[in-house]
Amino acid sequence: MTYDFNNMRKQYHLFFSGTVQGVGFRFTSRALAQKHKVCGWVKNLSDGRVEIIAESDKKKLNSFLSDLKEKFKHNIADTEKQENEATGKYQDFQIAF
Repeated sequence: MTYDFNNMRKQYHLFFSGTVQGVGFRFTSRALAQKHKVCGWVKNLSDGRVEIIAESDKKKLNSFLSDLKEKFKHNIADTEKQENEATGKYQDFQIAF
């Protein structure tokens, strides 16, 4: 049996900085996550950043991230991304508070 390692489930732990609060970032993130079949959550942080935990296969995660960056290209000043193994504990994508 052969494995397609590019399609194995991964987790992206993301932090976005810039003008990313008060611009619909969380709601758009949720809509894009649903479109790309990505599970996890998004929340605003007290320091002005937005944090996302996203899990899916790598192709879907990259499409989700690309669409999000394109949609908010004038708002995002910096993106931090850490890639981990997926936990599998998320069944959908939620806005966390």
